[in-house]
Amino acid sequence: MGRLEKRIAIITGGARGIGLATARRFALEGAKVAIWDLDEAAGTRAVEQLNRHGSSAFFLKVDVTSVESVNAAVEKVRARWERIDILVNNAGITQDARLVKMTAEQWQRVIDVNLSGVFFCTRAVVPLMIEQKYGRILNASSVVALYGNFGQTNYVASKAGVIGMTRVWARELGRYGITVNAVAPGFIATEMIETVPEKVLNRLKERTPLGQIGLPEDVAAAYAFLASDEARFITGAVLSVDGGLTL
Repeated sequence: MGRLEKRIAIITGGARGIGLATARRFALEGAKVAIWDLDEAAGTRAVEQLNRHGSSAFFLKVDVTSVESVNAAVEKVRARWERIDILVNNAGITQDARLVKMTAEQWQRVIDVNLSGVFFCTRAVVPLMIEQKYGRILNASSVVALYGNFGQTNYVASKAGVIGMTRVWARELGRYGITVNAVAPGFIATEMIETVPEKVLNRLKERTPLGQIGLPEDVAAAYAFLASDEARFITGAVLSVDGGLTL
């Protein structure tokens, strides 16, 4: 039996990258998985792939910046599986620019998805988790939230805000059997870093004690641990999955 046997999990931004790797890992551990994403084609492919291998998964097109979209999706998951045990707030975007060139639209879009989206999704599932007296909320932060990054005012602000919310919710929800933790990935081999020049990636590898870029599966493994009963006494933590980059 897997560590997440019979657990019901929602993974936002689950159609690709770290989200998809997490969906695969959770399914392997025995969870039923609801993949939320805006990309209908990729989400449908992901679910077909999971179900072909004997998992129980389904896709919902969800805009995490829309309260109505999020609330409707929570009701659909609840109607299908009656409970929600795990929420992975993985959906995120970047729109990089230096402070003096960053537009109000670039600022707001990243804050809407990366910060408000986490708030909307968590607020929507928590009443059911309180009713169940059980829940695992896992939030995607980033290594850059811990030390900043050139040209990413909006992204760093959103990911630092996620850490703050994680700690508040850990305090508020612990009495209901709900743990709330954040994962802070370093540079991971996803579509998000495909545009980074090779010489920049090489510099990052040199700065990383383990000497390499991480894989989506590395982050998925951290989420699987924090979602499991093995992590029942861990809450309010920020787990860095960065090869030692922040040392």
